[in-house]
Amino acid sequence: MSDSKDLSKFVEELADQVRRHVSSWTATREDSPGEFPVDLAPPATARVDPASIRSAADLAPYIDHTLLKPEARAEDVAKVAREAREHGFATVCVNSAQVATAAKVLAGSKTVPIAVVGFPLGASLSSAKAFEAREAIRAGAREIDMVLNVGALKAREHALVFQDIRAVVDACRPVPVKVILETSLLTDEEKVFGCLLSKSAGAAFVKTSTGFGSGGATVEDVALMRLTVGEGVGVKASGGIRSSEDALKMLRAGANRLGASASVAIVNGQVSTAKY
Repeated sequence: MSDSKDLSKFVEELADQVRRHVSSWTATREDSPGEFPVDLAPPATARVDPASIRSAADLAPYIDHTLLKPEARAEDVAKVAREAREHGFATVCVNSAQVATAAKVLAGSKTVPIAVVGFPLGASLSSAKAFEAREAIRAGAREIDMVLNVGALKAREHALVFQDIRAVVDACRPVPVKVILETSLLTDEEKVFGCLLSKSAGAAFVKTSTGFGSGGATVEDVALMRLTVGEGVGVKASGGIRSSEDALKMLRAGANRLGASASVAIVNGQVSTAKY
């Protein structure tokens, strides 16, 4: 499916399938929007002009500085948040139990705290994901990165996948939600369906990977995701981005947000050798 016309036709055929079903799926949902005193500007979702990146430091506003290790301590989270303030990263992405620590350090800065939800497997109950998301927002999260139900997607239980995402989107409103696909586990058709279902359910972004799966972001997956969602939904490349060269490749492919634990090395023009 390397021909761009064939790929576009493939995506549009799957989009037609999703459009035919969305109204019935929406009619059956029971979740109500969350209510939070959150004043947020809508996140940018369109492609980044690579010509605007003139140095490694220019990548900083597109990076979600990430610390999701299970052994991370509060002091580690605080350190990452201070680094994010210093370098001007877009966000700090941490586990929900630690988002209050990040939010405290980031208070008064332009860097936004993110919490992951249903992480890293996505196999939690939708109600549990929605509850975790609401609690994370109350603790200070201003974006939510949720893992979709990968097993349901692979089983073609598209209504379940849609309702799972919609439950979190409704629970978080107006806080934007990114949907992690875990692309290394999916076929191209499943990646497209994951993107279409995320977009239909109201997600602000689709995201490649947790960083804990069998693979990370690839240029091919990012390009496919961007083709599928268009400019109105963002694309976050995450997993295995360890240098400014890696980051630029993802931006050129269509990403407008980058998830990385090697953020400091990236903006300093270095190459990280860390496995995570």
